[in-house]
Order: sequence, then structure tokens, then C-alpha cells
Amino acid sequence: MRVSSVDDVIAWATFAGAWLLVAGPLYQGSVELGEMQFDHQGIQGQAAAAQEARTRPSAWWWLLPPVMYVLYRRWYKALRRSMLAQLTETQREQFTSFQSKSTGWFTVAAGATLLAAGETWHIVRHYAWPAWLFWLLVVVMLAVAVTNTAVRMLSAARERQP
Repeated sequence: MRVSSVDDVIAWATFAGAWLLVAGPLYQGSVELGEMQFDHQGIQGQAAAAQEARTRPSAWWWLLPPVMYVLYRRWYKALRRSMLAQLTETQREQFTSFQSKSTGWFTVAAGATLLAAGETWHIVRHYAWPAWLFWLLVVVMLAVAVTNTAVRMLSAARERQP
């Protein structure tokens, strides 16, 4: 049974719209995070010092993934406490603000990716394409969204330089 052209247009419009909802938060999050006043070097230096003082759990624990998960979480929490204790109050505020914003934008982009995957599946089903094409489309569309953000950010950085 052939589907009408209106159904085709709607299927492609929702597919495109869903993927724009992926690209938008990736780009907007990159812009906002890039505009933040942030002591990158100071915070990275403290993070590196804190990481040197703490030994990561051995990779052998991956043989027991639940144990590795618990050990890694404990290690990460201790590392974070140690790093935050070494930062100035301003650096702590900058770090937590950056982390909150990046988590928020990542969550929006991840949710949009799930919706876009659903719309991609609808396109594949609409045209009775093979299932492998679904995975190819998802990978290609994610690559397009990330590349779009990278190109725009690099272009904006070049325009700011004298």
C-alpha cells in the first residue's frame, strides 16, 4: 500500500524537526558554556593535583562490573571532594555553575536524541527500509549535529580573532 505524499512530507518534517532539536541544544550549550567566565587553568591544575593524590581503581575490577561501579563512584566522590576543597570560593562557584549548565544541556540533547531516534525509526518503517539503515541514519545524523556545532564554534572563534 502506497502512502500519500502528505504522509511523506509529515514523516520527513518530524524527522528533520527531531534532529534539529538535537543540534539546537548542542550548539546553544556550547555557546553558553564558552561564554562563561571560568578559571580553566586554575581549576584544571587543582583537578590534576587531586587526581595524582588518588589512585584509580584497578582495571581488573571490570571483571566484576558491579564492584568496579561502586569502587569508581567512591573514587570519583573522594576525588571531587579533594579537588573542591583546594579551590577558591570563586573557582568552586564557577566549577559548579559550569557543571550544572553542561549537565542540563547534555540532558536536553540526550532526550532530543532519543526522540530523534524514534522519528528515524518511523521513517525507516514508513518506507519499509532495512533495520541496518536505521542505525546508519542515527550515526550520520548525530555526526551532522556534532559537526554543525563544531564548525559554528570554530567559525565564531576565528571571527573574534583580529
